[in-house]
Parts: sequence; C-alpha cells; structure tokens
Amino acid sequence: MSTAAISAALWVLAATGTAFLPMRRQYAPGLGLLLLAPGLILWLGAAHGWGWSVAALLGFLSMFRNPLRYLWRKARGEGGET
Repeated sequence: MSTAAISAALWVLAATGTAFLPMRRQYAPGLGLLLLAPGLILWLGAAHGWGWSVAALLGFLSMFRNPLRYLWRKARGEGGET
C-alpha cells in the first residue's frame, strides 16, 4: 500500500475519532483535518489516479458538509447560521 493511501486511511480514522469528541472539543482537531484534506486528496490523486481523488473528495465533502456550508455562507456575507 502506498504512503498516500496509508495517510488517507489514518486521516479517516482521525476524523472518525474527532467526531466522537464532545462538540466543544472538536474545533481544533477538526480545523486541522479540514486544512489537511485538500493536500491529502491531491496527493492521493497523484499517486493513484483521479478516480480515487474524486472518491476522496466526495467522502470529504460528506464528512465536513456542515462546516463547509457554514464557511460558504460566512464568505458570501449571509451571516453563517446553520
């Protein structure tokens, strides 16, 4: 298994572990995972092809849909409420 695939699997385990934390303790690790994901997705795509990169992107968007929706609204000046 490649280093990119192992890193992606560890990222998924870290994201799952973060989801089990109480909400107030999810912010720091969740932000780190959110910032790390695009580079990891690109690395996975470069190592294994665009299909795996698309699959990883869909999984990422599914896991972080609410924070991404909040950031999108905040960036557009809509207040950011969920």
